[in-house]
Amino acid sequence: MKYFKDFQKVSYLYGNEALPTLTQNLSRYVDVVDQIKDDISFLTFYTIREGYRPDQVSLQLYDSPLFYWTLYLLNDNIRQQGWPLTNIEFQTYIQKIFPNTILTTRENISTKFKVGQTVSGNTSGVSGKIIRRNLDLGQLIIEGKVSFSTGGETITSTNSSNDVESLSVVSTSDEHKAANYYTDTSGGIVDLGVDDSGNLLAPGATKNEITNEQAYYNVNESLRQIRVIRPDLINTVVTNYKKAIREWCVDI
Repeated sequence: MKYFKDFQKVSYLYGNEALPTLTQNLSRYVDVVDQIKDDISFLTFYTIREGYRPDQVSLQLYDSPLFYWTLYLLNDNIRQQGWPLTNIEFQTYIQKIFPNTILTTRENISTKFKVGQTVSGNTSGVSGKIIRRNLDLGQLIIEGKVSFSTGGETITSTNSSNDVESLSVVSTSDEHKAANYYTDTSGGIVDLGVDDSGNLLAPGATKNEITNEQAYYNVNESLRQIRVIRPDLINTVVTNYKKAIREWCVDI
């Protein structure tokens, strides 16, 4: 990256290497960045368009693709989480990280249907292995894609004591389409709540289900809202920034 050429090089020992490697001293840029990004007088806000790369945003804003690195300096979320995915990339990603099946129940499963047990659907006739549980949402995460009855069914499983357990499932869904959390009418995250027997209460009309896909989509969309240097100030800011980096490297 052209951006790194002004950083002083230092010797650094990577892992189990016997000899140090000469590399840019990236740890020294933080204070300079903070001084720039906290001065709102030269910033404006920008929404990243679908499919735009950093160099394309730079070109649109500054008539040059070479200032793309300033976008990362000014936006911590972009540096930490990455550039927003395109819609196609997002669908591929969400299918990859949520490859399983979710069985949802309102019954108390704190003491039964443990991780590692195999469950079988009485109606569908299919079976699957429990790999995780979410007690707050009444979810059994079943490994892989398994075609349990989508409208719900009774499932059974034999526990470690050879006792047969049964459970009423209210819905089956692909993992990315299952609930991640619920919100109230104000948008705040809320619990489902339980009755006196420890069974989960139904969400009802006042609680809105946010699926895994929607939760991740919201995060991805939030990455599109970024701070950028005003186009009329970009050359001045970049020149002063690079000068500060070079002076800093001389002083250390």
